[in-house]
Amino acid sequence: MAKPTSDLPASDLMEKITNLAKRRGFVFQSAEIYGGFRSAYDFGPTGVLMLRNVKQAWWRNMVQLRDDIVGLDASILAPPAVWKASGHLESFSDPLVDCKACGLRHREDDLPDLNTCPACGKSGELTDAREFNLMFKTHAGPVAEEGAAVYLRPETAQGMFVNFALVMGAARKKPPFGIAQIGKSFRNEITPGNFIFRTREFEQMEMEYFVPPSQSSQWHSYWCEERLSWYQDLGIPSDLIRLRAHEADELSHYSSQTSDVEFLYPWGWGELEGIANRGDYDLTAHSQHSGHKLEYFDQASGDRYVPHVIEPAAGATRAMLAFLLAAYDEEDVRGETRTVLRLNPHLAPFQAAILPLSRKEALAHCSQEIAKTLRPYLMIDYDETQSIGRRYRRQDELGTPFCVTIDFETLEDKCVTIRERDTMDQQRVPIDTLLENLRNQLAI
Repeated sequence: MAKPTSDLPASDLMEKITNLAKRRGFVFQSAEIYGGFRSAYDFGPTGVLMLRNVKQAWWRNMVQLRDDIVGLDASILAPPAVWKASGHLESFSDPLVDCKACGLRHREDDLPDLNTCPACGKSGELTDAREFNLMFKTHAGPVAEEGAAVYLRPETAQGMFVNFALVMGAARKKPPFGIAQIGKSFRNEITPGNFIFRTREFEQMEMEYFVPPSQSSQWHSYWCEERLSWYQDLGIPSDLIRLRAHEADELSHYSSQTSDVEFLYPWGWGELEGIANRGDYDLTAHSQHSGHKLEYFDQASGDRYVPHVIEPAAGATRAMLAFLLAAYDEEDVRGETRTVLRLNPHLAPFQAAILPLSRKEALAHCSQEIAKTLRPYLMIDYDETQSIGRRYRRQDELGTPFCVTIDFETLEDKCVTIRERDTMDQQRVPIDTLLENLRNQLAI
């Protein structure tokens, strides 16, 4: 009988996931051969596939399946004027304290005891808190002077606001409509941690939905439910995910309503995605600072207004971690522990694995031809090393939904065996119906 992940101690589950992530090529510590670089991770051969699938699932849901949302890919670098208008230069900061004994820095709001350093344990050595701006600053051009200062974006949102009028005109849209973007953001976090949950370089999946002011509250409610459903539809069980509305004292300066989609990580509930009602704060601020009107004119009614914005903003790497944690399972199979990632097939790195029973030439040739036939339609792994049992276990740990075994009978009857990951059930099917069979079961 399967042992659900909720039965595993939280610390054990996180250790199992981080070990599996390294062993199976999901996530590596960046620059490990140089001792590693804190809060930076590289996504390996399987991790890059899964992360791509997470982003593709989001893009499909937010853009491909809708006619009211279009895409954008804005620049990572932006001049100070953008961040001055948005308020980031003045208010995008965290309270920072230093330990005079060990020299480490901490976020004040993360300290369990405001008098004791969590690193060295000494009391009375923490400095008074000061605000620490989280943006990375650099310089454009050959001269490092203040006039050439630029910033790496701490969020993707501002690129969508400053391009609002251009996108609306080019795409011939009118409110309500949205602009979606997936891209890298950078925050100089004081205390990054929890594996890939909080890092200084990360990918966001954000959408700005521009609506008539009178409709902002109802659209906020709509997007809260839509975004919660997306995670559940991709396999996160209802007891591990929730929607939590912010209290008044939690709201950002630009927000009148914010709700977080939260996941029950091993260390507790943590934000997966925030859905904020930003009002007209951003478009108004950029209009005032740039001198360009960022508004909508309704020719039919004669109304002219600055749209309000509903923003669902998700972390791609946080989502990937949540999907991995929710999918991790262990069960006893004939006295041995089987580890399996019960990932949604749309998120799994590979949809199928081709496993020839032998490396003999005739069987290998047949298996490679089958893989060649499937590759244009599915992401395929080809594995011919070790026993078939070990290869099955390897694919279980990768979350591969189906394994296709080619044996010596295949050369005679032109059939292969499909093994299903979750039940381990097997069925024999003709080679010429294999692709159709797999696509039907995968719903691809």
